[in-house]
Amino acid sequence: MIAKTKCIPDGKKHLKELPILHYLDAEYLYYPVTSARCPEGETCVMGGQFVKVGEVIGTRKGAFFEQPMHATVSGEVVGYENHVDQSGKVVNCLIVKNDKKYEFHESIIDRTDEEIEALTKEEYVEIVKEAGLVGLGGSAFPSYIKLDSKDPIDVVIANGVECEPNLISDYGLMMTSPEMVIRGLMYAMKASGAKRGVIAIKKRYTELYERLSFKLKEFPNENIEVITVGNYYPQGWELAMIKKALNISIPQGELLSKYGVLNFNVSTLASIYMAVKKRLPVLERFITFSGDGIHNKTFRARIGTLMTDLIELAGGYVDEDKPKVLILGGPMMGTNINRDDIVMTHTTTSLIVMNEEVLKEEPCVRCASCVYSCPVQIQPVQIMNAYKVRDKDALKMLEVSKCIECGLCSYVCPSKIHLTEYMRSGKRFASK
Repeated sequence: MIAKTKCIPDGKKHLKELPILHYLDAEYLYYPVTSARCPEGETCVMGGQFVKVGEVIGTRKGAFFEQPMHATVSGEVVGYENHVDQSGKVVNCLIVKNDKKYEFHESIIDRTDEEIEALTKEEYVEIVKEAGLVGLGGSAFPSYIKLDSKDPIDVVIANGVECEPNLISDYGLMMTSPEMVIRGLMYAMKASGAKRGVIAIKKRYTELYERLSFKLKEFPNENIEVITVGNYYPQGWELAMIKKALNISIPQGELLSKYGVLNFNVSTLASIYMAVKKRLPVLERFITFSGDGIHNKTFRARIGTLMTDLIELAGGYVDEDKPKVLILGGPMMGTNINRDDIVMTHTTTSLIVMNEEVLKEEPCVRCASCVYSCPVQIQPVQIMNAYKVRDKDALKMLEVSKCIECGLCSYVCPSKIHLTEYMRSGKRFASK
């Protein structure tokens, strides 16, 4: 009997038990001038110039917004090099030689509680914009645009589900710094006018529920609660999470704000706290190495750190004579890459290294496992066939644009067909 697949091994148990190693000794930091959302960019510093932590060093330019780039160390600008960013593409990067003094820029001064209390919505939005904050759950969508919604907001939900296997960055943040998440949520509530805040986490994380609930006792006047949701995949998808946590059904493609909801990743909310209270951009992120091809380690490192530095610090690869498969992100939605000179960006939280296992792709057996398991109820094999013959009308009729690229269709396929890649290709082709 064919059944819907929702529960997949998450590979997190031993990763959550790893100590978090704080790494600040990178000799050079690398800052991509462009990104997946910002295909253009320019720097505003020159070779030989000394920069400080939090100083603006350039601007990335998207279709309808711009994002400032910030130095995460103090030191000397020494030039440019090409490296791989979170999208898996080779991009030009500005290089800063780390003087390891971590001297803050003159603009980095804490705001008092009184100053924060007096902030208007417009000022919150401007703070978030100037800090260059983006969705740290992986979307990299500018946070200030979401916060600047003109719709009346009833509830701000903090997404701490992190449902994809091997990812523990948000978990590590909530366990080590719950107050940052809570205060960031409070600021987002004040900026949006929401009267209620919710932190959504997986039901199985009882220790995390207790950690957050205990910390919330320090904020008795705030209408914030922790709500547990299902342990299945992809429960972290915002529409599924909101349905489970708030019992609000939002059609795919609709703006959440139209239903009185704003959704932020918990790490994004922590970054809002740092921007509002400390006047700081995102300086560091958790990064986990997992898989049977590398020594499993978890680091907290500066944005701009080169992954090869961390790989060496972790002890290098396991079974170096065997070919490796490198995945940036999670195993379901991550990006395959063929080189490891990866720059840590705002959305870099995981590198999976597997010893290569060659799987032969077989013809489709028409079992319909992909259809039953698809969370958005599309037909992956039909879409694949339409893409193979480049039938744009059929792709649109089959609603390929609804695909959230969760990877379940590839995961459940007994024929080992890379259906998710066909979905991605079909979406790109249909949108041209």
